[in-house]
Amino acid sequence: MKNMSFAITTKQFIAHKKDVTRRLGWKTLKPGDHVMGIEKGQGLKKGQKVKRLGEIVILRNEPEELYEIVRRPGRDHVDSRSEMDREGFPGMSSFKFVEMFCKANRCEPTTIINRIVFEYI
Repeated sequence: MKNMSFAITTKQFIAHKKDVTRRLGWKTLKPGDHVMGIEKGQGLKKGQKVKRLGEIVILRNEPEELYEIVRRPGRDHVDSRSEMDREGFPGMSSFKFVEMFCKANRCEPTTIINRIVFEYI
């Protein structure tokens, strides 16, 4: 099972307040795949171990331009929460989210990312 880091949204993940994540890469992830959410996967000091947060199952994985979150902030007919709520950032504007994502991932708003929808097991 692959590990997926939720370093920026650890609290939201633990509280099950997040069910959408945007990622660079992860193109081969398919609905039904099981992934282990972890606190941090890189930059561990010698002797540190990965802290598991919980298992998730992938429902959807769709490529899209990052800026699409600004154009269509509430796109899922199944869940009426805003994308910011689903990402674990209630109250944050989609513009601020794009800015934060670009800074953290060294990319542009036009970068193609993967919007991954999941549920907790």
